[in-house]
Amino acid sequence: MPFSLEAISAAAAGIAPVFRHTPQFRAESLGAVLGCDVAVKVETVNPIRSFKGRGTDWFVQGLTETRPLVCASAGNFGQGLAYAARARGIPLTVFASVHANPLKVERMRALGATVRQVGADFDAAKAAGQAFARAQDERYVEDGREPPIAVGAASIAVELLAAGDRYDTIVIPLGNGALLGGMATWIKAVAPGTEVIGVCAAAAPSMKLSWERGTAIETTDASTIADGIAVRVPIPEALDSLRGIVDDIVLVDERQIIDSMRLTWRETGLVVEPAGVVGVTAIAADRPRFAGRRVATVLCGGNVTPQQAVEWRLTDPG
Repeated sequence: MPFSLEAISAAAAGIAPVFRHTPQFRAESLGAVLGCDVAVKVETVNPIRSFKGRGTDWFVQGLTETRPLVCASAGNFGQGLAYAARARGIPLTVFASVHANPLKVERMRALGATVRQVGADFDAAKAAGQAFARAQDERYVEDGREPPIAVGAASIAVELLAAGDRYDTIVIPLGNGALLGGMATWIKAVAPGTEVIGVCAAAAPSMKLSWERGTAIETTDASTIADGIAVRVPIPEALDSLRGIVDDIVLVDERQIIDSMRLTWRETGLVVEPAGVVGVTAIAADRPRFAGRRVATVLCGGNVTPQQAVEWRLTDPG
């Protein structure tokens, strides 16, 4: 999944303005709790409440045809593609699992997508979506395989480093690899001394296992509350894009994710979904590693249902 710095620069300037120049700031009280100097890039304040609008908009801008699109999604990618496709009058069918977040499913439909819920997890839905696209002769769009999607995600790194700020470490959620691969490409070119760490859920470790072993390793399960990074079947091209630019990939468990969601709300006032907060989780889970360092992370999604907010006690002051 090769892409150039010139392509990333073009995306950073050309993505729909509603997804660009998101807030970023030094989260002093959060850093005081974590024992390091923490900056956050907030990707939850846009029409789809996640960073996925960047890559999907850039991808759709580059299309030269209006053939109907098909994708699979846990919800955020589908929202981003639906938003971009609707703006250009392109039909979209999204395949999601039967257990997909109902808020995300509702919003994909509200944005004009036809949503088909098939299979027990994301990868089962993906297989169904690919088969449907072949049968209907429609364009299947795979997050993690299409270079423009990673290029669009990389624009986050362009903005993060644009002010000349320097970080010892940048911690990035890792699902299918587009966000981590895109951002790491820019970071290592502009700030090669910065450590780049990806974060997976311990209950969905396929990307970490694959990165460590140098080949795609499927797992039998990916049952994590962090649905946006619940990858069971890695994409080889996405794995290839991480080689040589990612310094480490770590795992965080479910209890740690919930604790960091509550911590992030308490210290920043932001509601962040499980997959979107795992950067904070990784810092909290290994405080000696980050102690005294200047660290940045991306809060990359905020689609939480009211029921989930109650279940996870996100606004509990404890």
